[in-house]
Amino acid sequence: MAAAAVRGRRFKWSLELAAAPGGRPRGAAEGRGPLGFAERQLGEGGVHESDKILMEKRCWDVALAPLKQIPMNLFIMYMAGNTISIFPAMMVCMMGWRPLQALMSLSATLKALESSSRRALQGLVFLVGNGLGLALALYKCQAMGLLPTRPSDWLAFVAPPQRMEFTGGGLIL
Repeated sequence: MAAAAVRGRRFKWSLELAAAPGGRPRGAAEGRGPLGFAERQLGEGGVHESDKILMEKRCWDVALAPLKQIPMNLFIMYMAGNTISIFPAMMVCMMGWRPLQALMSLSATLKALESSSRRALQGLVFLVGNGLGLALALYKCQAMGLLPTRPSDWLAFVAPPQRMEFTGGGLIL
């Protein structure tokens, strides 16, 4: 008896999906479509305008990607140190190779930026970001002593500069 009373009671939120003799489910309001259905048509201009905005944002993301890598590269440079070992050498190689690879595929990147109205500025930002990445890699190589920057690196008859002080284990030797 209690089950029959529960079945007979109708909740406001319930909708019976079994078709009534009229063809519509019982409890469905007249003139309503399925869930999420809208009577009005979406304007064509609104869709195209949002697509243009999304394409512009995507082009700026491509152009700003090298600049977004610079803070991480600075942190990696700090953590790697200036010693010549395998880990800092791999970091410097990757830090220099990624911008070189991006510059070698510059035509494909500029082709991706063609849909933007500001492709010249975005291309310039992309080039500057990769140039800064290469400059950071070269600075790290110089700090590690891998770049020949003194005359004694090039000429055999020039003596290398004498060190004024040597340290070992925190003690002056």
